[in-house]
Amino acid sequence: MRGHDCCWVDIFRTVEQRPFGRTGLQVSVLGLGAGHIGRPDQTPQEAVRVLDAALDLGINFVDTARGYGYSEERIGRWLGAHRDEIVISTKVGYDIPGEDDWSQEAVIGGVDRALRTLCTDVLDIVFLHSCDLDTLQRGEAIDALLACQESGKVRVAGYSGENDALAWAVASGTFGAVQTSVNIVDQASLHRTLPATAEQELGVVAKRPLANVVWRHQERPVGVYGEEYWCRLQAAELQAFKGDWTETAARFAAFAPGVSTAIVGTSSPRHLAEAVAAVERGALPEEEVQRWYDAYRVHGWPGDV
Repeated sequence: MRGHDCCWVDIFRTVEQRPFGRTGLQVSVLGLGAGHIGRPDQTPQEAVRVLDAALDLGINFVDTARGYGYSEERIGRWLGAHRDEIVISTKVGYDIPGEDDWSQEAVIGGVDRALRTLCTDVLDIVFLHSCDLDTLQRGEAIDALLACQESGKVRVAGYSGENDALAWAVASGTFGAVQTSVNIVDQASLHRTLPATAEQELGVVAKRPLANVVWRHQERPVGVYGEEYWCRLQAAELQAFKGDWTETAARFAAFAPGVSTAIVGTSSPRHLAEAVAAVERGALPEEEVQRWYDAYRVHGWPGDV
């Protein structure tokens, strides 16, 4: 198993694969969210171990972004030998020196930089990264991304976001894919938008399926990414749940209607293996899914960007 020196998994696994909308791509039911492996407190060697682990587990979808630190760079060093095995997605629209965010130059510059950094000739999926509704409606960012698709730099143009902007992106008929939050305390997109993505046969990436694992905090994690989810968990009075949180959350998101792949963000091969083992058990019983639906509907929270 690619020289692993630990026993987090004892066999190669084959994760279920699904069509990614009408794009012709096939993606694993679980994907790797590669934000963690781009952090400065992670070494390049640790990043490789996670990427190798994902491949060993049967995961073929890796999601990164312009804003995820060293993530694109580290994936690029690893990707060459595995390019035919991996569906790679990234996100663009900002942080190009000398260019206004969401301008044509920023979007095209982001795509070109990602091609160089990821060491590939084509990007499978590129998302506009959570730009607001006004930016989408102006059209410049969309036109630039579509131009990259038409030129062969990008296979699938997508939008990553929530709420009204996501609904507009889906209704526009412009994109082949979307990325949005889907988890037990963030169901806005699941109920309001994903039915329309199914009608249009869009590829759907569910982010934050484990809700930032907020149940691990005994007290409110002030200032920590996921604080909002912790507050929602308390408000919904779900903190007393006695089952396996990780397994339940993974199965809820991965088998939510319309979802193509659910991306688990982690720097731990063991945690990734645990998530794979969870989804191998299949969808949650319908009565359990309904329990989570009912708990959410009382509050009707918007999608957390």
